[in-house]
Amino acid sequence: MGYPLTAVLDARGIKRRFGPIEVLHGVDFSLRAGEVHALIGENGAGKSTMMKILGGYLAPSEGELLLNGQPTRFTDQRDAEAAGILMIHQEFNLALQLTVEQNIFLGRERRRGPFLDHRAMQDEARTLLARLDCDVDPRARINDLSVPNRQMVEIARALGRKARVLIMDEPTAVLTNRETDILLEQIDRLRTQGTAILYTSHKLDEIHRIADRVTVLRDGHPIVTRAAEGFSEHAMAEAMVGRELSDLFPDKIEPSCEGVLEVRDLDVPGRVQKASFTLHRGEVLGFAGLVGAGRTELMEAIAGLRPATGSVRIMGRDIETGSVQVTRQAGLIYLTEDRKDKGLLLGKSLTENLTLLALDRFGSIRIDKVAERRALDRAIEEFDIRVKDREMVAGSLSGGNQQKLLLAKTMLDEPRIVIIDEPTRGIDIGTKQQIYGFIAALARAGKSIIVVSSELPEVIGLASRVVVMSRGRIAGELEGRDITEDAILRRAMGLADTDEERVTA
Repeated sequence: MGYPLTAVLDARGIKRRFGPIEVLHGVDFSLRAGEVHALIGENGAGKSTMMKILGGYLAPSEGELLLNGQPTRFTDQRDAEAAGILMIHQEFNLALQLTVEQNIFLGRERRRGPFLDHRAMQDEARTLLARLDCDVDPRARINDLSVPNRQMVEIARALGRKARVLIMDEPTAVLTNRETDILLEQIDRLRTQGTAILYTSHKLDEIHRIADRVTVLRDGHPIVTRAAEGFSEHAMAEAMVGRELSDLFPDKIEPSCEGVLEVRDLDVPGRVQKASFTLHRGEVLGFAGLVGAGRTELMEAIAGLRPATGSVRIMGRDIETGSVQVTRQAGLIYLTEDRKDKGLLLGKSLTENLTLLALDRFGSIRIDKVAERRALDRAIEEFDIRVKDREMVAGSLSGGNQQKLLLAKTMLDEPRIVIIDEPTRGIDIGTKQQIYGFIAALARAGKSIIVVSSELPEVIGLASRVVVMSRGRIAGELEGRDITEDAILRRAMGLADTDEERVTA
């Protein structure tokens, strides 16, 4: 590594309580200069709470922090930033109405005399973004950027502040493989410069690739801290969940030949051209492709969320496009990839979120609160939603439990066809296994499922057939043993069979 490994920030015996509930139980954690220390665990294990304590966003209930060996206490995150400790949040901490330049330099603006030096800030912003291979205009507003580009701005802002300690919370959750590679190269560069890095991710291949040491949390307890070398992804997963994870994916279901959804020549203006496919009863159909291929836009159009032209038939009946109500009445529901902004009302209770789509089942004039509570009890049991208090708001759930709540909310409407976009984004491996089991159970019950995912192992492990999209068009279908990462990627990149032969020659 070539850099003296000295402790920059230590946490000793950290406990944290929210009211009477203790969520961290005596955690020790150390960040050393020139080292990447990964913190992993299931959703709800206490990772975010620990990171917020280290970053000055929360105070520990018990225990102490040491900065360069000296006891310290941060009053807030600005106090921690002044000490050189910076956190990149999974939920973006950006001012949406401000420009890229303004966000990167917020609170540390460059000046020329009494005036802001916009030219200098824009030039430096371009340099920082260029390190991330991100071609974004510093004058663009954050609100107009894609989610991956917003993440790159968040990372560029951290790079510009030359942090001594950098805390990264799921930094690649919304990035493509290429963008992830660029970010990991930057982390290597920061490590060689002596930055201490705390890195969390549910992508264990990234942990294995980038980390020097790994700490596993489970239910707020430290389970193990050890060198990453020799700590296999499988062993990491088992330490996280406390059980054997030999069969991540359930057995695939053999669908019937009855078509329940037929899409013909569907055009989504500026996004998708002439898309045609059939979904069968009891089938799990995968949709794969690179970011920007048009998968989400196609699914939103089928669900009535986008204007489109072409033919959509559900259960043999032509369906009017552009109407969510019509598609819902026909038995089709879409689970958005953006559960926080579009799928759930984070400030509302679990019950309000669960029954929102099916309120007519709980009374026409007055809502039957008793029936709603019973529905929540069933959902918690059936989908294993981990809750500390049934009166809590949805935003207080971990990411995995939010996804389970969204799935329960969807199934309460008793759809026959379910489109699930990125079903396990930002979710730990134990909860992934549960959600895969839920999807297989739905197929066994005769429901028809479309799974849109950027994770190729997920598509391959779940789907009996895979449709691949490239540049707004369907580039091919794969079935059975033909479903491989290589075959999917070639079609996603638009390589024809003749091109494949030329590449492999």
